[in-house]
Amino acid sequence: MPQLPDELLEEIFLRLPPDEPAALVRASLASKPWLALLTGTAFRGRYREFHGAPPMLGFLYSVFDVSGHEGDPAPLLVSTSKFRARIPDFASTDQDFDLVVWDCRHGRVLLGDADLSSRLLVVWDPMTGCTRQLDGPDDIGKIAVLCAVSGCDHRSCHAGPFKLVCVAVDDSVDGEHVARVCVSSPDMGDSDEWKEQCPGLDVAADAFIYDIPAVLLHDALHFILGYYDDNRVGILKYSLASDSLSLIDVSFAARADILMAMKDGSLGIAHVDSRLTLYVWSRQIDSNGVASWTHGRVVDLKNNIPIKNPKRIPSLIGSVEGSDIIFVNTGHCVYEIDLKTLEWKERMKGRNFHCLIPYMSFYNPPERMIPGDASR
Repeated sequence: MPQLPDELLEEIFLRLPPDEPAALVRASLASKPWLALLTGTAFRGRYREFHGAPPMLGFLYSVFDVSGHEGDPAPLLVSTSKFRARIPDFASTDQDFDLVVWDCRHGRVLLGDADLSSRLLVVWDPMTGCTRQLDGPDDIGKIAVLCAVSGCDHRSCHAGPFKLVCVAVDDSVDGEHVARVCVSSPDMGDSDEWKEQCPGLDVAADAFIYDIPAVLLHDALHFILGYYDDNRVGILKYSLASDSLSLIDVSFAARADILMAMKDGSLGIAHVDSRLTLYVWSRQIDSNGVASWTHGRVVDLKNNIPIKNPKRIPSLIGSVEGSDIIFVNTGHCVYEIDLKTLEWKERMKGRNFHCLIPYMSFYNPPERMIPGDASR
């Protein structure tokens, strides 16, 4: 069989599905010329540009009993494709450190201590197995991990500099409650030091931050703010561009399950009520810069996914940033639902999930074809 021109081969390989990395592996192992083509920077760049946003290669989870995984975070990553995470070397990690997933973004996973007895944090790259250990801030709140490179398209940045953003609500010197932000950028010349980035924001005395990962949208991190003495919610927004905290009002909602960075670029908030009905609102910005909430999709979950116990209210436990995909825990199974098409997939059975965080990245053959691959 004659060798096809590289230009034609490249057009064929570009169309291999990004969420099935085994296809790229098999192709790269077929011959040395194919390996050279698929591992070249030119092809990788075209492949990422052709497919746009990175695919979901798997997901990470935490459960209600806050149990961790001592010394090995790989079981926390459940593959939804042929991808297998590279197991890191935790020889220097404290043996009493129980790993739980706190956040995942831009190809990096943030792990923390299950019972907060240690300030040790681990940033893990499942694609390469590389890890970075550092101490958390004195007041550990909700911490997000993200790429630290300005202007990055985040399609293949998992090996570059990262930053951690911690938002916490605490007492000020005069007894008021204040939301504060501190940031660590260990690869940007700041060592592991945590720095308070902006003035604190006064919040109600009964305010707390939901124990779910933040949502990144338009260069800003968003956290759900709850209130112990009142059935209402708010959204705490930290702008990475202006280093400022602000509060977004959500006066229409008595409670919320998750925030969403939706496919149309809007901020979404979703909730399931006692009738097993899913409600989604989105925050739209008009041409004058005025923001308003729009009541969007209403989905009767009983008619769209298998629910074995209609007396148990399903919970929303996560979403895919930049899409309309959410994850629903029925108590028996976890389902992935596309809110546009209402198509669903069963993702996992028999887990008492607290949250589910997608792992999204483009597969990189050279980083996988080395000894020590995790094959589970």
